[in-house]
Amino acid sequence: MLDTAVIDEPSTAAATLEPVRARLLHELAEPASASTLAAKLGLSRQKVNYYLRGLEEHGLIELVEERRKGNMTERVMRAIAEAYVISPSASGPVAPDPSRSPDRLSARWLLAVAARLVQDVGALIGAGAKTGKRVATLAIDGEIRFASAAERSAFAQELSDAVSGLVAKYHDENAAGGRGHRLVVALHPSMDRNEEGPDGG
Repeated sequence: MLDTAVIDEPSTAAATLEPVRARLLHELAEPASASTLAAKLGLSRQKVNYYLRGLEEHGLIELVEERRKGNMTERVMRAIAEAYVISPSASGPVAPDPSRSPDRLSARWLLAVAARLVQDVGALIGAGAKTGKRVATLAIDGEIRFASAAERSAFAQELSDAVSGLVAKYHDENAAGGRGHRLVVALHPSMDRNEEGPDGG
């Protein structure tokens, strides 16, 4: 089972967003049969089998084993991943695009960059899974509390200067056999999931 599966097909994305199928994917983190799932969800086995067929057609679940029960065969299924991420590429031409939001200080541009990050890393994960290779990545995540907007601005400037200096030091346009890497640095107000919006600080 994968830690995370990336979905880039619109129809598959729609299947994961349907409430009953989403609940089934959650329950199928552990192998289960249609009859077991029907009892948990309060649905008929026939209805659960209908939803399971759809998930299987989209490659979101897989057969673990088949058990004979009298004159019938019970299929035990399992989700292919513990979690799923829908790539912005599933949105096709309406997916966010940083080139359409050139204001680099806007939240919309940051969102478009984040969407591209999900799309690119998702594609790399898919390619890596096919070749059996791990993807070389780095992520730094943390929080910082600024005393004032002025200090936040000063921090942003120092961070930009530091990153620019590192890029200038290590970037080699003419490196034979070198491979380009995308660097994303982001800063945004922290969000309490119970809040309705940013604190504006």
